[in-house]
Amino acid sequence: MPKETFNIINFGCRATQADGAAIEQAFLNHRLGKAEAWQNADVVVINTCTVTHSADTQARQVIRKVHRENPKAKIVVTGCYAQRAPQEVARIEGVTCVMGNSYKEQLVPIVMKKYLAEPELPAPPLPGDTFQQENPLSGGELSRMNEPCSGVDVFCSSIFESRTLRSIADMSGGGRTRAVLKVQDGCSLRCSYCVIPYVRGNSRSLQEDEVLRQVEHLLDQGFKEIVFTGIHLGAYGRDFENKKTLAALIKRVLQQERLARLRLSSIEPLEVTDEIIGLVAESPKMAKHFHVPLQSGSDRILRLMRRPYSSDYYARLVEKLRQSVPDTAIGADVMVGFPTETEADHARSKDLLKSAPVTYLHVFPYSPRPGTPSAQLRPEVPGRAAQRRSLELRELGAEKNLQFRTSFLSKRLSVITLDRKEDGEKTQALSTNYLKVELEAKVKPNQLLEVLVKGMTTEGVRAESEE
Repeated sequence: MPKETFNIINFGCRATQADGAAIEQAFLNHRLGKAEAWQNADVVVINTCTVTHSADTQARQVIRKVHRENPKAKIVVTGCYAQRAPQEVARIEGVTCVMGNSYKEQLVPIVMKKYLAEPELPAPPLPGDTFQQENPLSGGELSRMNEPCSGVDVFCSSIFESRTLRSIADMSGGGRTRAVLKVQDGCSLRCSYCVIPYVRGNSRSLQEDEVLRQVEHLLDQGFKEIVFTGIHLGAYGRDFENKKTLAALIKRVLQQERLARLRLSSIEPLEVTDEIIGLVAESPKMAKHFHVPLQSGSDRILRLMRRPYSSDYYARLVEKLRQSVPDTAIGADVMVGFPTETEADHARSKDLLKSAPVTYLHVFPYSPRPGTPSAQLRPEVPGRAAQRRSLELRELGAEKNLQFRTSFLSKRLSVITLDRKEDGEKTQALSTNYLKVELEAKVKPNQLLEVLVKGMTTEGVRAESEE
């Protein structure tokens, strides 16, 4: 009898990608085959995001497409959208099962027992087929979503009951050269626009010894670069009885002799400590890369967002990063069109970013999320105004990134090689300071090289190996 197969479609942030990797490994442990394409899979897991309205829309479109093109597949929808609005998801044609983040760790045993006839597995505890979650998002319009859905299993409970974290690295990126390890999940902050705490729960950290065990496993697998990620990475260790810090974890990991490079994902401004800056500046194993969310350069908007810092604090922080680590990449998230944002507010954001030594921008239009405080704020910013502001900041980000890349002409960079380009004649690489590098040669993946920058590409630099 042919082995049953699965395929996973991931949306959203690095933490979601890591969740998908854990689901994949669990299926493989149950000896399921991995289908190369979802069109051929018996089970398709759609791991969703809900950070914006468009993320929800994209998930619905993909669910319908999978059902249309692979009607026999069991479609299991999980992730943040499934946690926020499970009954809404259950009403989409073709969905077999909805499993919120609160049940994600039990997804594979449940799927195996209910849909793939594996009777020897113990039955997991099931709360019933209807949504009984108690959180701010279950009121208002969403309360109508709590009705049972005929023929669709819904597994969802309060995400705030989660107290511990299990994690496995996402080893799918960069041709087995870079692995993403989720060391923290959830968020205990309550920014006024953000739905993530209600679908991910409060902050939870992976125990230090478990982080080290997984790092050693990744090094055994041959990975040269490990990326630490989390929903609120800078809060690592605060939930432990004996509180720990991210800096302390980094110090322990850097003691691994085989580790070539450790990179940090996004860290909140108040959590970029002098200790972390010092580690990045002094350790050759630390990637010279900071991603520090700004969201707005207007103090009035920052207060409405419930962001706990000022624009001046942010400006001084990124200047300190540039002075401490001269060649570092500095990325920023910026939101446009937040309710009540005026042209003057937008101008303050633009002025701050023009003068700040940031090297790339992630620009997002505001998207109201049900149940969040900012969804009630008025007046809303007209769509055309938000689009124009977004375009202006994207253009500014492109200009600053080009300036940063150009500054490395005729200079040397430390890179790790990734995959070959489609033509097979060039090699993709990533520098320690987050530049996309195109090498004019065939080089095996997973090589650490010193290269000399010779020119620009559309989004990165062109370089030659000196080895």
